[in-house]
Amino acid sequence: MFVQQQADELIKAVMYVKEHLADKVETLAAEVVKAFKNGHKVILMGNGGSASDAQHIAAEFVGRFKKERPSLPALALNTNSSTLTAIGNDYSYDVVFSRQIDGFAQPGDVVIGISTSGNSKNVYLALGLAKRKGCFTAAFLGKDGGTIKDMCDLPLVVNVKDTPHIQACHIFMGHCTCDLVDQAY
Repeated sequence: MFVQQQADELIKAVMYVKEHLADKVETLAAEVVKAFKNGHKVILMGNGGSASDAQHIAAEFVGRFKKERPSLPALALNTNSSTLTAIGNDYSYDVVFSRQIDGFAQPGDVVIGISTSGNSKNVYLALGLAKRKGCFTAAFLGKDGGTIKDMCDLPLVVNVKDTPHIQACHIFMGHCTCDLVDQAY
């Protein structure tokens, strides 16, 4: 019974994405395609499971998703342990992503933050800086979207309470974005 109940809850979460976020996912994909075709990159970031999602999506762009196409420039800011620990130690964990945005982001890039709570301070600060630098900012969020939903260009808020279901929807939206990008090549 437990697995059936969890499956029903996950189906409700995915239906929420279908009914409320499908257009936003397509908008994000269009922004990503525009960035890639204009010589820009995608930068992703997140903490914990969201860090894994950021790394996963970046890998789909650099490697391939479903079809052969050119490698596309994407990076996840949470993958370099030396950079993360140096910035965290020398400055603060709150700026581990914004310090990297300062070094890597250029106008025209797409910067995607991932936060199930919508309140990750390091993601919030990085998206704010990216926006000021002329990047298009988007965020995969959960619950009520937290503080991040009001400061990025495109908040994609999975308005459910269960973190694992939010994360499943985030990777689903990421895969849909990758698929739409593949279709443009």
